[in-house]
Amino acid sequence: MKDLLSLEDLKKEEILSFIELAEDIKANPENYRKAMEYRTLLMIFEKPSLRTRVSFETGMTQMGGHAIYYNIATSPLGKKETIEDTAKVVSRYVDIIMARLFSFEQTKKLAENASVPVIDALSDYSHPCQILGDLLTIKEHKGKLEGLTLAYLGDAENNVTYSLMYGCPIVGMNIKVGCPAKEEFMPKERVISKAKELAKKSGASVVVTNDPIEAVKNADIVYTDSWMSYHIPEKEKERRIKELMPFQVNAELMKHAKEKAVFMNCLPAMRGMEQTSEVIDGKQSIVFDQAENRLHIQKAIMLKLLEIK
Repeated sequence: MKDLLSLEDLKKEEILSFIELAEDIKANPENYRKAMEYRTLLMIFEKPSLRTRVSFETGMTQMGGHAIYYNIATSPLGKKETIEDTAKVVSRYVDIIMARLFSFEQTKKLAENASVPVIDALSDYSHPCQILGDLLTIKEHKGKLEGLTLAYLGDAENNVTYSLMYGCPIVGMNIKVGCPAKEEFMPKERVISKAKELAKKSGASVVVTNDPIEAVKNADIVYTDSWMSYHIPEKEKERRIKELMPFQVNAELMKHAKEKAVFMNCLPAMRGMEQTSEVIDGKQSIVFDQAENRLHIQKAIMLKLLEIK
């Protein structure tokens, strides 16, 4: 494996190996203090970020490496220089690249032309680092992955939903997606088909429903994400809230999940929108464990791609 672009291409053993290494890094950070010594990570940002930038940069620092933040807004990339040329140039300077771009196709071009590993740190199609960190978090809290059921509620036509729909079935987790019956909120048909294909191999199930109660029924994990992603105009907010409110994760909806179900949101989160305060700030919420684990899983991803561990 040279790059990490989408979970759909990974085998169960590969996902579990990322998680196992992250568990060891988290438990024994002193063993990795010099793992990235004299190595440099280039972080290319087209989209805004809090967790992605801070966790990747901190991860490199804690392992003895160096990270460069590169903002496309002040870059010739896409104006005077192609992404293909950029990939070839920076491959001569750095050891590994992390890209947070709007377009998955652009991320693929970057990887195809780079001679060093490339990580998709979020694009319009994929968010593999987030979901690998989520699976680590679920394993910590539930002791396993196989046989569990995750319910995703809300806007399901996005990178997080897609990566969950690939990652969960690969490791043998069932996934139920609850979203409005409108094309703008539903996963693309090709994503559903691919997810079901992956589920068939592992014995898991993939369900897409327009009934929020059916989605969360007997779920071990209830997951939601922002209703107003970065690319959505502010003028759409009122309409989207009205459409998505039946899928808000609140205390009443959580009652339909298992008694010991946990609540997840990849953050940022708006209280009163995709979830209520009593849920995200309540005892079932593991959102900050989830956020922390981005650091540990991304360390594991970088080490694996560079074949250091």
